[in-house]
Amino acid sequence: MLRGYGSYEACSDPVFSIPALSLLERGFVVAIADVRGGGEMGRRWYEDGKLPSKRNSFTDFIACAQHLAATGWTSPGRLIAAGESAGGLLVGAAVNLAPSAFGGIAAQVPFVDALTTILDPELPLTVTEWEEWGDPLHDPAVYAYMKGYTPYENITTECYPPILATVGLNDTRVLYHEPAKWIARLRAEARGGPFLLKTEMAAGHGGPSGRYCAWRKEAFITAWIIDTAADN
Repeated sequence: MLRGYGSYEACSDPVFSIPALSLLERGFVVAIADVRGGGEMGRRWYEDGKLPSKRNSFTDFIACAQHLAATGWTSPGRLIAAGESAGGLLVGAAVNLAPSAFGGIAAQVPFVDALTTILDPELPLTVTEWEEWGDPLHDPAVYAYMKGYTPYENITTECYPPILATVGLNDTRVLYHEPAKWIARLRAEARGGPFLLKTEMAAGHGGPSGRYCAWRKEAFITAWIIDTAADN
């Protein structure tokens, strides 16, 4: 499983992860892709993965996936990419560019319809988000650039790996209709799959509250990852 985020200068540090234990005990390798747009290698690393350089995040992630396969850690058909929120945008854009590089995509509250959201200044986070993505509402060049990479806008007719998207109905950061639109368009236009959507009816951006509800969510996603890798 290859995880990634790559936005907002956030660092995806290699930390101990209890949910990863179920995968490790079953022989999985869990890797973290430090792509441009994150803060792992300083300010320049972040700036090379935002605004008009955002595509670097996606090509970096694909390069990490291809490296893992080339060096024998996995094979493309068994490599599951995982991303949450802006990391969901990362894996969604990467699979559009290189669907054959992945055996599955697990996207939690994925920011996959970013252009539509960033065009709406009435939403609570949009105006501040212009610093990260650009302002497509007032700048035609930004609009064209974002439209060229956002996952929802760039689904192809190629054969895609299985995709699971999870979302919270009460999410105010990534509205529930973003993943719903994405999965619907994948089903309508892409080959492969299956393309699955799971909506938590009483959850926000961080998932359901309560210890056991949170663990049930992790167990569901982990089971899907294991089954998907095994099928390939």
